[in-house]
Amino acid sequence: MRRVKITLTRRGLVFDTNAAIGIGSLIVFIAMILTAGIAASVIIQTMNSLEQQAMLTGQETLKDISGGLKVTHVSGYYDGSTISQIAIYLETTAGSNDIDLTYAYIKISNSDTEVILSFTTNSFSNNVSSGLFGTLNASDLTATTYGLMVIRDIDTSCTSANPIINRDDLFVILVNTTNCFSGLGTRTEVFGNIIPEHGISGVISFTTPSAYINTIIELQ
Repeated sequence: MRRVKITLTRRGLVFDTNAAIGIGSLIVFIAMILTAGIAASVIIQTMNSLEQQAMLTGQETLKDISGGLKVTHVSGYYDGSTISQIAIYLETTAGSNDIDLTYAYIKISNSDTEVILSFTTNSFSNNVSSGLFGTLNASDLTATTYGLMVIRDIDTSCTSANPIINRDDLFVILVNTTNCFSGLGTRTEVFGNIIPEHGISGVISFTTPSAYINTIIELQ
């Protein structure tokens, strides 16, 4: 289809058919615009998805590096034969978010055996009124469970059903090493981690003394 320009002159009508534009060119032009629009829409959606994914990844990364658990020290109970229990003092690292110990577990080894321990609601106390190794009944603890005692909980957020540890809190985890390793003898290397759902793991690392003299022994 052509565009025809008609001009009236003294010599009569003049027909100018130059610069004609075909319908095919118009269709191609419209198709290019539609294709560009679709491509732009796909690019925008992809950028939004990448932005959301980057934000989620950043939040998860912050959780993993900005908080966690810290082991301050470890004490052991000598029953006259071996160290039958250990008490692990635990607090959060600086700037850490709340940590639910329901989802935290302990991986600990005596170099021969490695066990995985999780919290049991059957062994919990909101105080240590009967002493470090006398408050909880160690016989309630197995080779797969640990107990929990509260030393300091300012906002009273930690309960047996909801053991939350947060800033300025101090807790003690009790482990029955008799059930886990048949006790800890002298010169035994013990190592492991307390691993929260998010954040830095608390490190357990000590070697038992060459001889046991006192009932309560500082190990780490």
